[in-house]
Amino acid sequence: MEKENIAVGLDIGTTKIVAMIGKKNEYGKLEILGVGKSKSLGVKRGVVDNITQTIQSIQQAIDEAEIKSGYKIKDVVVGIAGQHIRSIQHSDYISRSNPEEVIGDKDIDVLINQVHKLAMLPGEEIIHVLPQEFKIDGQSEIKEPIGMCGGRLESSFHVVVGQASSIRNVGRCIQSSGIDLSGLTLEPLASADAVLSQEEKEAGVALIDIGGGTTDLAIFKDGIIRHTAVIPFGGNVITDDIKEGCSIIEKQAELLKVKFGSAWPGENRDNEIVSIPGLRGREPKEISLKNLSKIIHARVVEIIEQVFVEIKAYGHEDPRKKLIAGIVLTGGGAQLNHIKQLVEYITGMDTRIGYPNEHLAGNSDEEISSPLYATAVGLVMNSIQNGTQSAIRISVAEPEKAPVYKAPVVDIIEVEEEKIEEVKQQYVAPIESTEGKIRRSFFDKYVDKIKEFLDNAE
Repeated sequence: MEKENIAVGLDIGTTKIVAMIGKKNEYGKLEILGVGKSKSLGVKRGVVDNITQTIQSIQQAIDEAEIKSGYKIKDVVVGIAGQHIRSIQHSDYISRSNPEEVIGDKDIDVLINQVHKLAMLPGEEIIHVLPQEFKIDGQSEIKEPIGMCGGRLESSFHVVVGQASSIRNVGRCIQSSGIDLSGLTLEPLASADAVLSQEEKEAGVALIDIGGGTTDLAIFKDGIIRHTAVIPFGGNVITDDIKEGCSIIEKQAELLKVKFGSAWPGENRDNEIVSIPGLRGREPKEISLKNLSKIIHARVVEIIEQVFVEIKAYGHEDPRKKLIAGIVLTGGGAQLNHIKQLVEYITGMDTRIGYPNEHLAGNSDEEISSPLYATAVGLVMNSIQNGTQSAIRISVAEPEKAPVYKAPVVDIIEVEEEKIEEVKQQYVAPIESTEGKIRRSFFDKYVDKIKEFLDNAE
């Protein structure tokens, strides 16, 4: 039997942790086999700040994905973000001993390894070294140097750097959860793989991934990554503002934002009011949706303006660097009403909402093609490129996964065998199929049914 290339991505976000198991189908599309999601408790602004809680959340997400998919996870590709991420442009070259020899993968690996030895600031580590254009013996703007000849091979690189301690903490959480780390990917790069088309990357596009704790930016032009940045604000600061501005608890603020929130105050009429139950016997609170939108609008404008500063820093105003495809919004924050219109208004650039359905198989669950899962889908795609066998199918006969629960001992009464079999099939089978996670209430009902059946038996 051919070995399946099962890929696993783990998105450790500030609000949620998602474990996603997938594989490529015969049409080259991504088929999602199982998704596990848990509330992220130990992560703030994309950085782990409580190892124990993060491990618990990771295990919860992984268990759920394993149960849903029927696969046991061995290793994962993890997304990395956080305000410690920065990117630098760097050029480097190698002199080849034989200029007549054709340039191969080995030469490019030597050049990339040389960049990996760059001296960084204390406590920093290189996450990615991404080649941009190559130069061979002075001939510039070569995108594919393999197969060419030359003595001096030069390239400009986009180098992504992060804090070593933060990266190690993520690695520690993964290993303590009983799985291996097969790769680290910058989260905006993973989201970009999931939601951008090749045409957009060629024309020039800025991907803005608005998460819970951070807003990630990735800029592409001529099919090459040109700029990355992580801004330490996201959907959570909007929730905090609503909490403070309306004097309500966080849970209510989050619900208000998701259900009634809008980034454009003009859309709400003055008489639109929502009533929120008071705490512990207090009077309910009445909140004007117009005021709610004003609070959201102020914070979203601040986030978008910070992102726009980064887009300008890349050089968007230079005609040669113009981003023709504009902006693509993704992540949970992209689901906020009228955010597309606000971004267009602030930046003057064409904007669309990015859904990760471009690479997903046609029969995929609607929930997975939401902007919320863009990073997780991108990480699974990254894991597929690594070609590792990240999960193995769980055998149905595994004893620890499917323990047989025997019926409780009851007084022996002569009952027709067919009826006993009927009850067994009706109640024992569902219990066996729940992978050993039996609920007490279900068991009680089952005992009562047996008793009732035996009482009524003639």
